[in-house]
Amino acid sequence: MASYNYQDGKKRIQDILDNTLEVIENDKIPSDENFTFSNAYYGWVTGIFVDIRDSSKLFSNGDKELVSKMIRSFTSEVIEILRNDDNLREIGIRGDCVYGIYTTPLTKDILEIADKSFFINTFLKMLNKLLSERDMPKIKVGIGISTDKELVVKAGRKGVGINNAIWIGDAVTKASNLSSLGNKDGYAPIIIGSNVYDNIIEGLEERNSSKDVKSWFTERYTDDFGKFYDANIIKEQFDSWVDSGMS
Repeated sequence: MASYNYQDGKKRIQDILDNTLEVIENDKIPSDENFTFSNAYYGWVTGIFVDIRDSSKLFSNGDKELVSKMIRSFTSEVIEILRNDDNLREIGIRGDCVYGIYTTPLTKDILEIADKSFFINTFLKMLNKLLSERDMPKIKVGIGISTDKELVVKAGRKGVGINNAIWIGDAVTKASNLSSLGNKDGYAPIIIGSNVYDNIIEGLEERNSSKDVKSWFTERYTDDFGKFYDANIIKEQFDSWVDSGMS
């Protein structure tokens, strides 16, 4: 049985703690190749998490083929919606949740991430219609979005190829937590942090000048999350296509 060489471990920790590490403040988080074990970046980040509701009940269905097809259909298209963005810095699946993390130095970048949530919300209508046609259970999700400045560090084990970016701040953690509220206890599917709302509302009003955009959102407050907003926004053309039979 291989054992851990704690003496070598001590040396590695000393090297990490005693070496100079440069923290680069930059509104935009660079791509992976710019990260080293001797630098870190601090900039604007937006996270979006799409969390399946009642997943334990769904996954306990005895028909393993049915469950596999449902989960694969869900993750395939949510990833497709999230991945199409030059500002994407990480995308993945955590249990019953699909997520994307983006660098968002500009207000328009945050609006683009919010727009992805509207596509996902409408996609769920399409998916559930297709599931219903096959007598399969419907899927409900909560979509959480949060924006903040984060410290991003390349972490792992130098020299062995095991490393990843660690996102330290409120954007990613809060987006994950907000997604747990969506489509539950009276909340609408899309839950956005106050930073997101403040950065997208003007752009949404410009895009929809004939509509009362602010009425799309309900302001909420809890001790755990502070102020946030929920909404049930869809993409109208996409929604009309679903309603008209998807042909």
